[in-house]
Amino acid sequence: MKNFTHIPVMPQEVTHALQINPGGTYVDCTLGGGGHSQLICERLTTGRLIGIDRDEAAISAASERINSKNFTAVHGNFHDLPSILDSLGITTVHGILIDLGVSSHQIDTPERGFSFLRNGPLDMRMDVNSPLTAAEIVNTRDEKELVKIFFEYGEERYSRRIARAIAGRREISPIETTLQLAEIIETAVPKTFSGPHPAMRTFMALRIAVNNELSPLESLLRNATNFLQKGGRIAVITFHSLEDRIVKTTFANLANPCDCPRDIPYCVCGKTPSLRVLTRKPTLPSPEEISENTRSHSAKLRIAEAI
Repeated sequence: MKNFTHIPVMPQEVTHALQINPGGTYVDCTLGGGGHSQLICERLTTGRLIGIDRDEAAISAASERINSKNFTAVHGNFHDLPSILDSLGITTVHGILIDLGVSSHQIDTPERGFSFLRNGPLDMRMDVNSPLTAAEIVNTRDEKELVKIFFEYGEERYSRRIARAIAGRREISPIETTLQLAEIIETAVPKTFSGPHPAMRTFMALRIAVNNELSPLESLLRNATNFLQKGGRIAVITFHSLEDRIVKTTFANLANPCDCPRDIPYCVCGKTPSLRVLTRKPTLPSPEEISENTRSHSAKLRIAEAI
């Protein structure tokens, strides 16, 4: 898997945020190419790092890249974090990293179907063993459901026009490739459109739907927090507003869980905070990093500490 490339986003900021204890236990919930995990492993002596990814290609690439007795790679979905850690006999950890971005390898490999610039099958599965593909959504979901997916997950203002164009084209023949879909979207979007590629938001929405990226995110964050020992850190990198909003809101709720009416002078609900938010505003990549890695431009890093 030497061709599996992925440049880790904000690598120094992440390692600083996690405050690596050489003897600590850490979890990289989104292993990818292993860039962040390698940096963590380099700071461990007797500690342990668990790297989780649902992409078998990522597991293989990271296992080649990280030659360390401290490293354990696990093929699985980070949404199953409790059962994964339980199977490894781990009850508490010192730090958790969640990088919600798509790896460069996935984008740049046409047969994975993530890119609207490279021709390939409409796949978009992070775990190739999963049954649902983008082609199935595009060709079988009714027009109203497509509108909902494109608008809610992609925040696509032309979701109705795009869904209508897809529904019309698939009546003639199935939509099977990424460039077919990108061309349909381009024709549906007004010629006056300016901004990023007109297919970008729709492709993002389909990827989120195929991989069920958003609905389990809050429970993942809460489950992850339950494993942090006091003073342990959780660092989350997001790449679009929907993810960032969930992380920001969940962190805030865990830092201030009291739901007593405001007119009550003291707390009676008994709910106590489990986190302290360390980033009132998210950390952003530096201009230098963005110039060297343009895919980092939308990244936001939020950090919290267990109390």
